[in-house]
Parts: sequence; structure tokens; C-alpha cells
Amino acid sequence: MNVDIQASWKPYLKTEFDKPYFKDLTDFVKSEYDLYTCYPKGSEIFNAFNHCPFNAVKVVILGQDPYHGMGQANGLCFSVNDGVAHPPSLKNIFKEIEQDLGIPYPKSGNLMPWAKQGVLLLNATLTVRAHKAGSHQNKGWEQFTDAVIQCISKEKQSVIFLLWGGYAKQKKKLIDINRHLVLETGHPSPLSANRGYWFGNKHFSKTNYQLVQDGANVIEWKLE
Repeated sequence: MNVDIQASWKPYLKTEFDKPYFKDLTDFVKSEYDLYTCYPKGSEIFNAFNHCPFNAVKVVILGQDPYHGMGQANGLCFSVNDGVAHPPSLKNIFKEIEQDLGIPYPKSGNLMPWAKQGVLLLNATLTVRAHKAGSHQNKGWEQFTDAVIQCISKEKQSVIFLLWGGYAKQKKKLIDINRHLVLETGHPSPLSANRGYWFGNKHFSKTNYQLVQDGANVIEWKLE
């Protein structure tokens, strides 16, 4: 199956695209987008890949579902389009960056600049029906994104995986921890953060410290 995704990923993911489950997933997603309002826009479903080529991946942040409110999702986990109010989890991400690195809280919640520096902002499920959280779960997306994680683990070296919350931490079993660094903490949602499971994790400075050790350019976490 020919999938409209950034070319560098195709050699690694072609076997997934050709599997029966992916055809079933594609048929389901097309039907949902025909019948209902779904997010993100069709052209942005693979944005995480399109703005972070395979060879550029240095950091992976794992989310679960796209935002399901109007105009929020842009194909990057935790990210929203310019001009869109920041959801609670994103607010807490920016607050932690402010505490960790002294970077001022930004106006924009669009994380595209991170992607362009090698941060793969990957949701486990890449689409959702408007106002129905989890509506596209267990339709095949998780099988695909698990394969992506395994592929990165196998084919690359010294990638930093940031696993936030219980769901993301389950993906640790897909990662070769002898080849990669895995950093785990609570989810940035208020429910977790307000219980003390998020703030103070210092994942952003720890990531940059490790990149320096690996001889790689650090991530500029500052947004406008």
C-alpha cells in the first residue's frame, strides 16, 4: 500500500503498510472521515513522521490520543495549532520546562519546532472522532505505532524515549534499554501532576545532558 508519509520512513515501515491489518485500519479511517468530523486533518495524520525524518530522530515522546476538540490536533502529540488555547497537559509541560531550564512560558502551543530538531512526537493512536476521546483506539493504530517504536529501537542507537504516564510506560517493553535511554515519569495531566507525579522530573535538561554525552546537538525547547 502506498502511504503518503515522509520518504525516509518508507523503507522501514513498508512491511507494516502491506499487512492486512493496515488495510483494514485505512478503510476504517477513511469511513470515519467520510461520515464524521475527525482530527487531525487528513493531511496531518502522519505529521509526526513528516516533520521528523527517520534519520533525524533523537528523542521520542509518546502520547496516547490526538486532542478531540475543534482545531486542536495537528498530528503531533501534546501539540496544538498556533492560536489555540493550551490544554492542561501542555500547560504542565511548559511549566516543567520553565522550572527545569528557566525558559519562559510560550505563547504558542505548536511543538513543530521540536519535531524539526529530531523529536518524534508520536501518539499511539493517530486519529480520533470529534469530541469522542478514544474513539479510534483498538482499530490498528496501536499495532502500527508499536511497530514504529520497535523499528526505532532496532535500527537506531542512543535514542532518548520519554515515557509519561502509565500508558506510555507500557511501551518500555518494546525498547532495547541497552541501546537507548528511557526516562519515565508521571503524566503531565493535572490529575497526575497535582499528586506530585510530574513536576520536578527534569526530563528536558536530562535529555539535553544525554545528547551532549552522545555528541549530538541539544534540543532547543524554547518556543515563541
